[in-house]
Amino acid sequence: MRFLHTMLRVGDLERSLAFYTKVLGMRVLRQKDVPDGKYTLAFVGYGEESSTTVLELTYNYGTEKYDQGTAFGHLAIEVADAAAACEKARAGGGKVTREAGPVKFGTTVIAFVEDPDGYKIEFIERKI
Repeated sequence: MRFLHTMLRVGDLERSLAFYTKVLGMRVLRQKDVPDGKYTLAFVGYGEESSTTVLELTYNYGTEKYDQGTAFGHLAIEVADAAAACEKARAGGGKVTREAGPVKFGTTVIAFVEDPDGYKIEFIERKI
């Protein structure tokens, strides 16, 4: 068994694709429009679906916004420099909700940003 993907519902697929590709550096792996079902799927990631976990962005026709709820926490992405990742996200229209700094009671440097739909993304700094 292996973890294949995480799915997020998005209100504007093109806006979300721009954020995940241009700001976070992922690439579009595949995209499928299903007119009969009134939705479009786009899979993005840092590697091939055959060997890495990817993100599925689902756009349901006519739905511009979703209630986040309280169960979902965040996506986590390893970065070499959390402060630089925040600046890149900010420059690309991302909202930084926690600047880079050590986690409480620890030394690991983390930061948080939000994507255009308000999903939280944690940057975890690791010298890669």
